[in-house]
Amino acid sequence: MDFDFSDDQEQLRDAVRKWVDKGYDFERRRKAVAAGGFDRAAYTELAELGLTGLYVPDDQGGMGMGPVEAMVAMEELGRGMVLEPLSQALIAGGTLAGYAPDALKAAWLPKVASGEALVVLAQQERKARYRLGVCEATASQSGSAWTLSGTKSIVAAGDKADAFLVPAQANGKIALFLVEAKASGVQASGYGTQDGSRAAEVVFSKAPATLVTADGLSALEHAVDIGIAATCAEAVGVLDKTMAVTVEYMNTRKQFGATLASFQALRHRVADMKMQLELARSMSYYAALKLNAPADERRRALARAKYQLGVSMRFIGQNSVQLHGGIGVTDEYIGSHYFKKLTQLELSFGDTLHHLGEVSGRMQDTAGVFA
Repeated sequence: MDFDFSDDQEQLRDAVRKWVDKGYDFERRRKAVAAGGFDRAAYTELAELGLTGLYVPDDQGGMGMGPVEAMVAMEELGRGMVLEPLSQALIAGGTLAGYAPDALKAAWLPKVASGEALVVLAQQERKARYRLGVCEATASQSGSAWTLSGTKSIVAAGDKADAFLVPAQANGKIALFLVEAKASGVQASGYGTQDGSRAAEVVFSKAPATLVTADGLSALEHAVDIGIAATCAEAVGVLDKTMAVTVEYMNTRKQFGATLASFQALRHRVADMKMQLELARSMSYYAALKLNAPADERRRALARAKYQLGVSMRFIGQNSVQLHGGIGVTDEYIGSHYFKKLTQLELSFGDTLHHLGEVSGRMQDTAGVFA
């Protein structure tokens, strides 16, 4: 199997990396955090690079690309700890393109691709604990019109979004709806998150809604898997930079007249960190390659990937802080922000313990047995 990236994919990586290095430095990110954790101008710049339209078909104004291109872009954005939630644009593009009726596609996909509309997934509920089948929000139909009621938590950039993809109980099963943020009965209360980005509690009270698909659970699982793959790729970028700043610190910081990098025990620890980074990278590739597989195979693969990424994020993040000492947790030092970003990503779309359960639950009878 050829794991080399194509010329187009390398050009995409180069374009995103240049934007991160020149257009989204640490000072700009710090200002965005202070302003609330979301910069619409930065999101527009991502759209101008074509990133918000990666999963939007060509005939709807998008790039019509696939999971590998999305992985390349998210990895580079992770290197800069970009706050603006490109993963949500990927989810919206992939879900609407794959499940929405033609009229809804025509109305929203061009706006998603251009960055004019930020459409985010609002699926998490307090009692769900990452379980997608647990949904208390309800939708009722009157003629051809739908209204939706319920509360969704930790909605990415929820008070900045233009529309939401919302699962709700309808006719005894979960369906997926699109609700505009400006619709009556929608109230979003925003707040900052651990990594400096933005989320919201969103309350829907008989809000007008448009049905995306009656098979909402299948669409929701696919949407979350897109989010998991994006999170894994973003985490690899953060892990890369965490390793880089740790190694740089060890090569300059002296103790007992020698650099930290000269101590064998610490070198062994860095070697273990490097091993976890490469495990994370390989599982991110695995997630991207399995994203278009049949549903059962895809769900198993994405749970495995997110579990390994969680283990790697925790190991590398904690060891980086320990190798730095006190400076590793100070707000003035960039390493502490990488650690907070890793902490946030480990919890996104299901934490490590949840996905360990998913991996276990999806094991087949012959798991581990080679006949």
